[in-house]
Amino acid sequence: MPEWLGWSATAVFVGSYGFRRPGAIRVVQALGACLWIVYGVLLGARPVILANTLVVGAAMLSFWRDRRIAVAADRQQPDAAV
Repeated sequence: MPEWLGWSATAVFVGSYGFRRPGAIRVVQALGACLWIVYGVLLGARPVILANTLVVGAAMLSFWRDRRIAVAADRQQPDAAV
């Protein structure tokens, strides 16, 4: 089971680079990192757990930061549907 999970995490993480939108890339990378965390827990590999916990945190922080910036920019745009 751990080997299968490791390969799945690798596939998800590599697959994230096929997305164009930065938000989608970050969400998929966070998902891949979550799989890596489970893999690390199953193996008792603390470095894998810690590294991927940091990846999840960084991916989600940048996702929410970019989302907040986009929402703020949308609010500043005047309505074109008049």
